[in-house]
Amino acid sequence: MGDRPGATVATPPATPARQPSGAWTFAHAWAKAVAGTSYLPQTQEQLEALLHGLTERLAAALLAEPFDLRAGQRVGAELVAAHVASAEGLGRTVEVLQLRLVRDLGLVADDVEDRMARLLAAVATGYARALRDRTLDEQESIRRAAMTARSQAERALRDSEARFRHQATHDPLTDLPNRALFTERLAAAVNAPGRGADRVGLCFLDLDRFKVINDSHGHQVGDALLRAVGDRLHRALDGHLVARLGGDEFVVLVEHSAGTRDMIEVAEAALAAVREPTVIDAHELTVTASLGIVERQVAGTSPGGLMRAADSTLHWAKAAGGGRWELYDADRDRRDLARYALSAAIPTALDRGEFYLDYQPLTSLRDGRVLGVEALVRWRHPERGVLRPDSFIALAEETGLIVPLGGWVLAEACRAAGSWSTAGVPAPFVSVNLAVRQVHGPGLVQEVRTLLARTGLPPERLQLEITESTMMSTAAEPVRALRMLADLGVRIAIDDFGTGYCNLAYLRDLPVTELKVAGEFVAGLRSPETRADERILASLVSLAHALDLTVTAEGVETAGQAERLRAIGCDAGQGWHFGRPEPADQILARLT
Repeated sequence: MGDRPGATVATPPATPARQPSGAWTFAHAWAKAVAGTSYLPQTQEQLEALLHGLTERLAAALLAEPFDLRAGQRVGAELVAAHVASAEGLGRTVEVLQLRLVRDLGLVADDVEDRMARLLAAVATGYARALRDRTLDEQESIRRAAMTARSQAERALRDSEARFRHQATHDPLTDLPNRALFTERLAAAVNAPGRGADRVGLCFLDLDRFKVINDSHGHQVGDALLRAVGDRLHRALDGHLVARLGGDEFVVLVEHSAGTRDMIEVAEAALAAVREPTVIDAHELTVTASLGIVERQVAGTSPGGLMRAADSTLHWAKAAGGGRWELYDADRDRRDLARYALSAAIPTALDRGEFYLDYQPLTSLRDGRVLGVEALVRWRHPERGVLRPDSFIALAEETGLIVPLGGWVLAEACRAAGSWSTAGVPAPFVSVNLAVRQVHGPGLVQEVRTLLARTGLPPERLQLEITESTMMSTAAEPVRALRMLADLGVRIAIDDFGTGYCNLAYLRDLPVTELKVAGEFVAGLRSPETRADERILASLVSLAHALDLTVTAEGVETAGQAERLRAIGCDAGQGWHFGRPEPADQILARLT
């Protein structure tokens, strides 16, 4: 270029130095043009700095003698390396170079336009080659990664199959026999030919409150404790199969039991082994276990029957407080199964209309008037006949079925009481017991409102009986619900008062209108010589009246009890002396 006539010769390194602001202006425009065309893992400032360096190299190449296209190719490759790697990015690069590079940097040469065209082609060529090479490299990387992943997957599969084979019969945490091996050995002990006269036994063991250890110290400590317990059980019960069934459950199989005493010795050895202190990560841990024992003759039993019996017995030990063993009791097991069957039948019984209500009068001790009646639910069971509440209410409370059952009782009592006609005599109020779950439920107030509106029963003729523990709850919602019901005019009574921990001072701030004194106190009034219960009742009545509460005594069975209660100022009585529970129409017939 320097030998051509009229050409302006410039020293390449000096040109960018003479035009620093122009190079940065162009780099800024270039960065703005390519921004957003590709994912660029650098800030705008970093991109401008990169393009500024490329700008200076392009300017130098454009004016260099001899003219060399390799610099343009290298710039194209560096753009791809900087992730400006899209067709749009290349297009905008070519456009901005063609329109602004010469102008912004003030480059002067006779054939600058020809050189610029050839330089742009070189940039595009270097760009395309670099993009092709990068694509090929990525494809090769993907191919190699796929081969590596496949190789790793095959190796992992082989390792997994191997582990499934060093783990199919043993627990990986404790290395004890697992459920599969235990089940196989138990089946062999029970079903092997010629063992009908032999005896077999199981000790089913579960750690007490193991969840607390996991929650407070972490699962690593919990796992270490399980390993220690498994090791100690294995050593203490050498000669018997000790297996881990999962979680914190272990079982001991005694294939040749010598009887109950033999099983108790095994159980006590197991519990003693578990109780040994264990030091893990500077924590000294002591844990207890609950254990169920089942022992019987092989003839007539089955592996499933043995495990079910052992599991039931384990739950008895848990329910008794843990840290102990319980021996299987067939009679108790039958009673438990019957209770379970009874509780499971409650929903169907509700659908079939097997429940009905009897009513027991609450009678004034002043004039003998029937003030109200308490609704008492009965179950006309198709197989067991009529069942009283003490046969199924506790079951319903344990299972949560008390909510639908209690809802039915409340609805039926309101429906019946809304239809009572007593020919000019004031109709009695109906008193309904509410379970704790009902009081704590969110929809009690609306449920009562709806029932009163649907049945036409005046609110003052509905009394809801709740237990002391319900009123003593720290939750504010139950008390708020009862206040709302009391504001409607519904009567609120405390049932079985005196058997819990309620106090009269606390009742002063609660929406209670009546106390029903527990029959345990009234029973003491049978004997004329007994004065302690009478004095207690007199104090309760006096304090209740001071709080504007009425008092009803439960369990009144004799005229003598009724008279002594009247003498101390008790307002009403309930019990067989005033009438046994009976259908509503019989009570209403007496009123009219």
